[in-house]
Amino acid sequence: MNSLKLKQLNAAEALMKLRAYIALAVLLVFFSFNSPNFLTLTSVITMVRHISLNAIIAIGATFVILTGGIDLSIGAIIGFTGMIAGGFIHQGIRLDFLSVTIYPWVPVILLVCVLIGIFIGWINGALVSKFNVTAFIATLGTMYIFRGFALIRSNGTTFPNLQGKPELHNTGFPLLGQGTFLGIPYSILIMIFLVIITAYIAKKTPFGRHVYAVGGNENAARLSGIQVKKVKTIVFMISGGCAAMVGLIISSELVAAHPATGESYEMNAIAATVLGGTSLAGGRGTIGGAVLGAFVIGVLNDGMVMMGISSFWQTVIRGIVIILAVILDQLQNRGPERSNVKKAVKAK
Repeated sequence: MNSLKLKQLNAAEALMKLRAYIALAVLLVFFSFNSPNFLTLTSVITMVRHISLNAIIAIGATFVILTGGIDLSIGAIIGFTGMIAGGFIHQGIRLDFLSVTIYPWVPVILLVCVLIGIFIGWINGALVSKFNVTAFIATLGTMYIFRGFALIRSNGTTFPNLQGKPELHNTGFPLLGQGTFLGIPYSILIMIFLVIITAYIAKKTPFGRHVYAVGGNENAARLSGIQVKKVKTIVFMISGGCAAMVGLIISSELVAAHPATGESYEMNAIAATVLGGTSLAGGRGTIGGAVLGAFVIGVLNDGMVMMGISSFWQTVIRGIVIILAVILDQLQNRGPERSNVKKAVKAK
């Protein structure tokens, strides 16, 4: 009887750890049977391109959640940085005291926008670490602030046709979202690069170990000499930089910037992170798991579109997925309790 209970507990733990793989396999099989074009080469490339956006923001969200925080401003940063890029290309930078308008080169625009995303992340980190505002409230506030700034940037209208003009030397912006290298879209290459770099940082560097330590037990981390405030600030900066990159990719791909771009993306990032095994309580999770969760979310979204499922029902299903992800996270958090049960079973 005791060995049977142990086997049941071990099986439950194994299923919990493999939940994202199981979900992805089930979705691939289901959609491939119900949509004939689902696994064609063109569809797969398009799907992975969409997934790469969720994966990039999930990477940033993972660092925040590993410390026990949350970032609700991701979508607003996406929209705001896209509008900043669109404004630079369309309107340039007006220097009234010189009666001159400067049109920055595209690489400069990309760098500035990513730095803006990092700066917004720094604001979030400062609110959380220096002013002791809970991450939920701090990032909810900045979400509204920068969504508002995105609307103010163009009075709520779109910056269209972000091709730039040769005479202004600001062409080439669409290349980021539409260009390829050896047939692979740049967005996918950026995702791969970020996965490699951030996975190494999380697992092989002192900073990565500090992130896990802060999420595992903040007081113990502080007593051991870890600069908790600094770690918290940096993880929000990483999240802001990732969100800004996605904002640039989306605007580049659409060759247009709209202030509402990125709405609900923060929910996709959180759902992907939790589906991949990252605990909302902090201290447990991996970058690879977050990317795997992004694949689950991306396959679900694209599969529903290819099957012609109503956008209203798609919204309902996404909400159900987020709830299930949180429930699974809570169940996995009971792992220590299951370990205690195992010990009790063995003792008998």
